[in-house]
This record gives sequence, C-alpha cells and structure tokens, in this order.
Amino acid sequence: MPGDATAPAAARAPLHLVDASLYVFRAWHSMPDEFRDAHGWPTNAVHGFARFLLDLLERERPRHIAIAFDEALDSCFRHRIYPAYKANREPAPEELRRQFAHCKALCAALGLAVLADHDYEADDLIGSALYRARPAGYRGIIVSADKDLSQLLADDDEQWDYARAQRWGAAGVKARHGVHAHQVADYLALTGDAVDNIPGVGGVGAKTAAVLLGHFGSLDALLERIDEVAFLRLRGAAQVAVRLREQREHALLWRQLTTIACDAPLGYDGPVAARAEADPEMLDALATTLRFGPMTRRRLRTAAGLDAGASGDAHPSPLPA
Repeated sequence: MPGDATAPAAARAPLHLVDASLYVFRAWHSMPDEFRDAHGWPTNAVHGFARFLLDLLERERPRHIAIAFDEALDSCFRHRIYPAYKANREPAPEELRRQFAHCKALCAALGLAVLADHDYEADDLIGSALYRARPAGYRGIIVSADKDLSQLLADDDEQWDYARAQRWGAAGVKARHGVHAHQVADYLALTGDAVDNIPGVGGVGAKTAAVLLGHFGSLDALLERIDEVAFLRLRGAAQVAVRLREQREHALLWRQLTTIACDAPLGYDGPVAARAEADPEMLDALATTLRFGPMTRRRLRTAAGLDAGASGDAHPSPLPA
C-alpha cells in the first residue's frame, strides 16, 4: 500500500520515473527526417518520443508517473563546480530544442507530471522524486538505460532499459557494472565518464575501479587507506597508489559530479505527483500542429482518458487516472 513503507514489493505502488531526454535524443537520431510540423520545422524526435510514451502508457497503465527533462544543459550546478562539465557536447540545434518543448507540452496535455529545472538535471529530478516517494511506500521504476541512475536503486526499485526490454534491481547492478548500486557514483569518479567529460583518475579503468571498491567498499575508505593499495593483487598497484595520492582532490571533485542530487525542487507537495486531468484542447492543438496521423491521435486521446464522441466532446474513459 502507498502509505506502508514496509509493505512487500508486490503490494507497494510503483512510481514510474521516465528519463525523457534519453528517448527524445534517441528518436532524434533514429527517426527519419521526413516529419514536419505545420510551420515546416522537423518533428522526427517528437514523433518518436510520442510513440515511445504511448507504448509505455498502454503497456503499464501507470497511476503514478513523472517525466523528467533536462533543461539544465549548460546551467546545472555541476557547471559551477566544474566549468568543463559536458563541455565536449555540441549545443543542441534549434530544431531539436523546439522538439523538446513540444515533448514537454505533449506530456502536460496528457496530464502527466513534468519535471524540469534550470539548476538540476533529469537524473537529479528522478532521484529527488524517488527519495520523496519511498517513505510513503512507493517503489521506483526508472525508465532509462543510463548507468548513472543505477546508483538510486534500493530494495525493490527497478531500472528498465525500455528499448532493450531489460530490467534489473539493485542486486543486478554488480553483474552489469562490477560494483554495487551504492558504489556507482564512486566507480564513475574513479573511471571517469567520457559522455559527461569527467576525466576520472588517470590509469584507473573499469576493472581496477571494481577491484578497489570491492576491497575498500567506498572512495572515502580507499583514499583513507591509500597505503594499502600497493599491496593489492592488482596489476600496476604501486602506480595506482601514486596516482590516487596525486589526484585525491580531483577524485573527490569527480564524485561530486557523479553523485545524483536528491534534494531538487519538484513542483509538487505530496509524496508523488498525481496524474492531472488531460487538456483536450491543448492535446488536439498539438496533434494538429505536429501533424500526427489519425491513429496516433486516437491513441493520445485514449491515453489521456478522453473519448471523442460524435459531437467531439471529451468524456472520461475507464482508464486509470
């Protein structure tokens, strides 16, 4: 039950938390560039995202769901800590930025909670939503393939790589990455993350990081006991110890960047965001502007809990809200 944090997994209400930006970018790169809106702008990303979202809603019929977007592309608090954070990424072109706005509007029109903030990334919003919901007895289903998000998994939470139809919980993280869920941020601090332009500790690769964390348990313990590193059965152990001493402050900085913040503002007061009433006028206007076909329009109205009658009036459907 939602109010019972000790309830077994089968009895605890799932909270779906969607890493929207991942699926918008995926659609942008994979969908053919043949879709245009009423003004001639590309809409391939929003069409692809709409297909993904509709599939998810139809399959899961979630009562509690939030869609997290990255608005902090160059204004995140991590940029203030480390200005080179994600500096290796090209700015999103205007054609894609417009489509992100359409995707957010589509979610809002469907009555879905949209999470976005100029200081926090989507990962932080997902983490904050999950940490707020857990004490009220909810379990998280994080819809994303991003390995960073695995650090949030605990108890009966799940991460779901939707495109590959793969799900795993906290116990499955070690098989995927060689470390436990609670060690993921430390692991990324050691290895670095090229996607986010985080260098990591020089000479420490994935296998070495896994061995170090397997032995010491955490980055803090590792840095406190660096003298022991040289005696580990680890290739180049003495050199690893030298680099850890030299780059200690950098390692702690990288850990600040790789740790998901769980205190981001969410824009709602309760433990979870309730699904709101859909906005049929906004939904129809978006469908017209984005030139969705009749089948997609019908699916959108059904997912929104609307039933287009002969008169065009919207009526509640029996779908859960």
